[in-house]
Amino acid sequence: MAFLSREYEEAVAALAQRNVFVGTSSWKYPGWIGQLYDEQRYLWRGKVSNARFERECLEEYARVFKTVCVDAGYYRFPTEEMLPKLVAQVPDDFLFSFKVTDEITIRRFTKLPRHGPRAGKENENFLNADLFKQLFLGPLERCRENVGLLIFEFSHFYPGTFERGRVFVEMLDEFFSALPGGWQYGVEIRNESFLREEYFSMLASHGVAHVFNNWERMPPVSEQLEVAGSTPADFFGARFLLTPGRKYADAVESFSPYNETRRVDESARAAGGRLMRRQPKRRSFIYINNRLEGNSLETIRAMMALAGF
Repeated sequence: MAFLSREYEEAVAALAQRNVFVGTSSWKYPGWIGQLYDEQRYLWRGKVSNARFERECLEEYARVFKTVCVDAGYYRFPTEEMLPKLVAQVPDDFLFSFKVTDEITIRRFTKLPRHGPRAGKENENFLNADLFKQLFLGPLERCRENVGLLIFEFSHFYPGTFERGRVFVEMLDEFFSALPGGWQYGVEIRNESFLREEYFSMLASHGVAHVFNNWERMPPVSEQLEVAGSTPADFFGARFLLTPGRKYADAVESFSPYNETRRVDESARAAGGRLMRRQPKRRSFIYINNRLEGNSLETIRAMMALAGF
């Protein structure tokens, strides 16, 4: 895949003019050098400097795209210094979407070393509105005009955690009732059985989007689009992460270093093109992950072509 063309940039810009912001999940991929990134910019003594690449590549990314999803927000709360440093590297109209920190969205901590002594235990801060306002919204306030969608990603809940999703919906309802307006919120779930009328109605009552997602245990976005009420707000969010049925670890092993398409997902491409043809009232967001097909830059190109851009 050669460098992205001027026509590619113009298509991305045209979509943004229609309130459809298209970008990728994160941006620091050396596999995109020669496609999105100019190798000469990052050379030091004849080799690519990883430090220089990670420090400077966002500026080059933002010459083409108008948005990016900051996945790092899931692992730690943003700091007062983080977003201004990012904003300094992009145009004024660039939008950063954030995955909300798992301290807010995990019901029970998984048994991973990063959770330390809390691994395997209930999370006392699950859907803690005060903590979210203080430690997540607070640091973002300084650069609010550059903040896009705030995504509450909930991992798959196992049987017994919630009774058919009813308690989960009630807790979400209470949580969003306590949050300030003026931000764009979206909910991404990993339980197919939760895609019910009461879930979508609750989101609609708060003006919160359902984030369409391609994930290993979820029905594809093409099917989610057909569920009644699945667009509960006047904007939408979508994340094309994996082909359903594929394990994340398998995709990483098969697709790294993400410099080419390895396996086409026709269903995802068609769904992405369908979303790109929409003209929402408010800014909406579509993010493509390298783990979907192997190279999100090419996946976006294919989706835009299907959408007529």
